[in-house]
Amino acid sequence: MNPTSNKKDFEDLTTNLKDLAYAYLEKYSPSKQQLKVYLLKKYLTKIKGTKSKREVSEIIDEILENLEKNRIINDELYSDSKARMFLRRGYSLNKINQSLRNKGIGNEYIKNSIDKIKEDTIEPDFVSALKLCKRRRIGALRPGANRELFYKKDMGILARNGFSFELSKRILDLPLEEFTKLLRII
Repeated sequence: MNPTSNKKDFEDLTTNLKDLAYAYLEKYSPSKQQLKVYLLKKYLTKIKGTKSKREVSEIIDEILENLEKNRIINDELYSDSKARMFLRRGYSLNKINQSLRNKGIGNEYIKNSIDKIKEDTIEPDFVSALKLCKRRRIGALRPGANRELFYKKDMGILARNGFSFELSKRILDLPLEEFTKLLRII
């Protein structure tokens, strides 16, 4: 084997992966784990080199460390921004936690983000449940005759979105007037 050709292959691979990473970062704001998975998939599908998966993974880790050191990707900021965005969409704290875990964020960042939300917002799950009911037109927003018929279905919708039974019951038992007052406040 010629060591210079191996070095050239190594440099070509790193530059290709760096270019892919920068192109992806221009388009999206991923977490560290999402970018790693993306680069590994691109290597396996497009580049198809002769290097082992472990060698490629080490190269990708070096690229990610460099990006982290230069503050181009930051899982803490990513976690905070995604958690706030999910809260605006009407996600419960449980669903926010699970969504961030699925994106590969570390537990300490998730815990810090959820603690910040709890400090900033009074009863964030209640506010999120109100937003979800408004968006899905369930609970108090259903016509009076249909409310009791769809009570179980509405309860299931709230449960699948991570809200507790007590909170779901409290939201669904609100009269329309009080529900609209609360919507105006939030």
